Amino acid sequence: MRRDIVGSVVAIVVLTIGFGLVYPLVMTGVAQVAFNDQANGSQVKRDGKVVGSHLIGQDFRKPVLDASGQPKVDEDGEPVLEADPAWFQSRPSQSGYSANVTFFSNLGPNQKDLADQVKANLDSYLALERPFTPGLTADGVPVDAVTSSASGVDPHISAANARIQANRIAAVRKASLDRVLALIRQHTDGRALGVLGEPGVNVLGLNLAVDKEFPLR
Repeated sequence: MRRDIVGSVVAIVVLTIGFGLVYPLVMTGVAQVAFNDQANGSQVKRDGKVVGSHLIGQDFRKPVLDASGQPKVDEDGEPVLEADPAWFQSRPSQSGYSANVTFFSNLGPNQKDLADQVKANLDSYLALERPFTPGLTADGVPVDAVTSSASGVDPHISAANARIQANRIAAVRKASLDRVLALIRQHTDGRALGVLGEPGVNVLGLNLAVDKEFPLR
């Protein structure tokens, strides 16, 4: 009995030190040396300050102001937001772009709530883009512009979505459309492993590049 107890205690101590201390330290050290950027969250910096991550989508909307210039709030006391026309917009997010609580809607394709949600997103997208892309119809709106991703923080939008938004960005920032389209191409990530998924445009990286070259006046 005593031998079994001693053996169990020794095993617990050894395994705790090995897998609870040594292994994490070794893995952390390897990650910092071999994959420093990824291990630290793929941070994006501007002027030496962290402004986001290549892996986490951000909200580029702005508060809606009332007649007195104060931010409007909804019935839950949350600020009412609208797309800021000076920035490329991320795809809709069920989680409010919070990296702490990523989730999706869990609504099925036959549920009215999902249909209403997509319809509202579509109406907002058309209202924002039609003044700059005349003739844009619902059929021409990319699916990622009106649906959320599984995580709610997808940092990418489709190239088709970005090209539509480019017309607005060029007009609002008084920029060359050809140059904005070139920046889109520069910030388009290819398929994973060359074959998986679809190419995507990193919205944060693109917005930073656009703002650097065509700052708001």
